[in-house]
Amino acid sequence: MTIYGAISKDAPQVDTAAHSYDAILFMSFGGPEGMEEVMPFLERVTAGRNVPRNRLEVVAEHYYHFDGVSPINGQNRELIATLEEELEQHDIDLPIYFGNRNSDPFITDTIRRMKADGIERAAAFVTAGYSCYSGCRQYRENIIKAVEEVGDGAPVIDKLRMFYNHPGFITAQADRVKAALQNFESDDIHLVFTAHSIPMGMANNSDYVVQLEESCRLVAEELGTENYTLAYQSRSGPPHIPWLEPDILDYMKSLHEQGTDELIIIPIGFISDHMEVLFDLDIEALELAEELGMHMERADTVGTHPAFVTMIRQLIEERMTTDPIRLCIGSRPANWDICPVDCCLPAKRPSRGGQ
Repeated sequence: MTIYGAISKDAPQVDTAAHSYDAILFMSFGGPEGMEEVMPFLERVTAGRNVPRNRLEVVAEHYYHFDGVSPINGQNRELIATLEEELEQHDIDLPIYFGNRNSDPFITDTIRRMKADGIERAAAFVTAGYSCYSGCRQYRENIIKAVEEVGDGAPVIDKLRMFYNHPGFITAQADRVKAALQNFESDDIHLVFTAHSIPMGMANNSDYVVQLEESCRLVAEELGTENYTLAYQSRSGPPHIPWLEPDILDYMKSLHEQGTDELIIIPIGFISDHMEVLFDLDIEALELAEELGMHMERADTVGTHPAFVTMIRQLIEERMTTDPIRLCIGSRPANWDICPVDCCLPAKRPSRGGQ
């Protein structure tokens, strides 16, 4: 594996300057924490996308199955607490502020609080490791909009780079798979990596698939296997719009037809066991596996794995260091710090003509 050091100063998307930060902004997607919050949350998530009410009601049932509580906020708070310990152990005295795109604490409220606390510059860690509109550009837009709303005195915020090929992320994910492998007697286990499906139009405007494929390859390489596939889950769009495939449930059926009945599903596109993981994999995929007579295990997400927490600290330190060593492994260099203006554009909405 190739380890990349400092990127050439001629590369305009790489920040080689050392920045002094007052805080860390921890950004995530958000989720409801009660039955009454489910529909307002889903309405915020789908705002402007003309999603039918009956579709929202179907998705709401996933949350009602867990009393309306998504585990994502609790898991993020646990990761924040672990990161605080990591920073303290390395003499990095930076408070961490938590802001969500779609639920309390909302990003604008968080940045308003940062301003009131006198924070002038912060590094933002986003809980998405892959480049696409919803996983990268939209978070940058959220920051810009929130800073504009807060107005004069709002902090300057630098978003940290994507981490799909950082050795800390790969090591943490490989360790989670190794733990799942202990539940099998055979060595010939098929690994199925999964990530959130997105519209093809969005995928074509980004490196989402390329980065996912690289992460999967790197984890499989660390495990010493070539017996793996990338599939997708949690599609939510209308049927006339193409999304990334194969769907995990369809792929499981195909595996079974081919005589493969032992598999581990690895939700590599997610860093915590939140709703998509719990419902789509731990309920739907597991039920299908039992119906087909397959032995299926689901690997844990990286969560608070020590190597992953160390990775976040290293990403922060990168932006605090002149010409830093930008850790990454594999065939691709570390992702840029400063995104080009045309990076990760949203999918164009298809014309419905006279319909």
